[in-house]
Amino acid sequence: MNEIHENLQKQRTGLNRVIHAFGYSLQGLQAAMHETAFKQEAYLAFALIPLSFCLGNNWIEISLLSGSVIFVLIVELLNTGLESAIDRVGPQWHDLSKRCKDLGSAAVLLSILLCMGIWLSALIIKFSQHI
Repeated sequence: MNEIHENLQKQRTGLNRVIHAFGYSLQGLQAAMHETAFKQEAYLAFALIPLSFCLGNNWIEISLLSGSVIFVLIVELLNTGLESAIDRVGPQWHDLSKRCKDLGSAAVLLSILLCMGIWLSALIIKFSQHI
């Protein structure tokens, strides 16, 4: 028999839905920690986010510094999700599959360049004041 299983999360409402969604989010983060790129970026985030409180002079600077690091993690999670969905379809090579993976990779690259630009600017400003 070909039964269609309905997603139970769609039937939940209110706080019950929020609690289950939070659990799924934690499972997603746990799964991401098995991905090499995300793991490297997460370890870097554990160092950079506390450092943003030392480097930033006010809440705006701290938010930009730490937010740019978190943005890289968010984009990496989305890229990993895309790659997983493409891989689920099948292992065979296809132009559209390659394009999807390349676009996801480009998004990660741009988020990293943005993060590096923000951090480099903050470091230059911070240390040029001491010269």
